Amino acid sequence: MAAQGSMKRRSKGYGLGPLVAAVALGALAALWTWTAPGDPALWPASATDAGVQVHVLDNGFHTDLAVPRAALEARTGPLAEAVRGLPAGDWVLIGWGDARFYVDQSPIGDRLPDGARAFFRPGNASVIMLDPAQADPKTLVAADRRRSLRLSAAGFEAMADHIEASLELEDGRASIAAARADDDARFFASHEHFWIGRLCNHWSAGVLNAAGLPARPLRSITSSEVMATIERAQLDRTAPRD
Repeated sequence: MAAQGSMKRRSKGYGLGPLVAAVALGALAALWTWTAPGDPALWPASATDAGVQVHVLDNGFHTDLAVPRAALEARTGPLAEAVRGLPAGDWVLIGWGDARFYVDQSPIGDRLPDGARAFFRPGNASVIMLDPAQADPKTLVAADRRRSLRLSAAGFEAMADHIEASLELEDGRASIAAARADDDARFFASHEHFWIGRLCNHWSAGVLNAAGLPARPLRSITSSEVMATIERAQLDRTAPRD
């Protein structure tokens, strides 16, 4: 009898394992598919709103935003001040990444250990890149690697505020953490941390969500998901309404 009671207790205990696994898988699936809602007051821009055109550029694994310099400089605050200090260029490419790996342009084969550190060690320092571009962003990457969208004036301001909020300020000003000798890009310190749970494309998706577009935060680990964020938002904009 005692042996039978022990077997029953063990059998009940085993029954919890599948339940816990199912709950964990369900939670992961919910997070994977969860969409942070957009803001219809910001996106899409109305027909009477001149708005601001921006572009998202995809190099295959990383995304940058291309933003009109004049629109950024028309603002006040540390982001506008940082942009005014850049070399010439009508557009500003904006991106975010690890403070070492993102800045370094040496051959990728030489940087694999540092890439592993950036991905798997939590709490890595990060930077925001502001890179002035004189060329039209449409010429910088192939058409299938670019998405363009017209933000409302309010959506653009919300997006710029979100980018500005990522900056680490000293006495109210953005501070340059790194620069490269062979180009005009400047890398400004950010208070956010880079790791596999918070990558460059997560940041880009957050910027788009701040501008009013719906985004899937967890799935935005890839650049293709950032581009899909724009595609879905534009399809939803043109879909017929009841």
